Amino acid sequence: MIYLPGLALALAALWFALSGQTEAIFLALAAFSVLATLWLAGRLRIIGREASPYHRAPQLAAYVGWLMIEIVKANLAVIRSVLDPRHTISPALVNVPAECRSDLAKALFANSITLTPGTVTVDVEPGMFVVHALQEENARAHSFAPMDRKAAWAAGAGPKPKARGKRDA
Repeated sequence: MIYLPGLALALAALWFALSGQTEAIFLALAAFSVLATLWLAGRLRIIGREASPYHRAPQLAAYVGWLMIEIVKANLAVIRSVLDPRHTISPALVNVPAECRSDLAKALFANSITLTPGTVTVDVEPGMFVVHALQEENARAHSFAPMDRKAAWAAGAGPKPKARGKRDA
């Protein structure tokens, strides 16, 4: 039950961020809804490391920063291929092996692929994602490996990724 206080704080912060209400009746309703949610989560036995990601905030923040840079790079590549008069768009499907073990890491990896322009996660199979890519030369399974490692690390399901080297470039 060590994750209970963090989950309560996260739920209360989310409620306040979405409502912005400070009147007594609304605060009482917020307290009731947070307590009811915590009670239900406890009864369903879903309070744990996966359900309370507040302890991963620094890792997730670092991952989001890295992902934003990758999204900008992918945007530039897509713009370049769309505006290229030689029409370099050559769509392809690729099977990408996923080393992520936890459900949170798998979801983070699959959604990161989809958020990156020019790629979409089409299907999820055990240990593998089917990805549609806009350019065939960028649709290599090994090109997704750095994102897989970093997503696993950010979700707390893997070791810290190595420093960027020639292999990850």
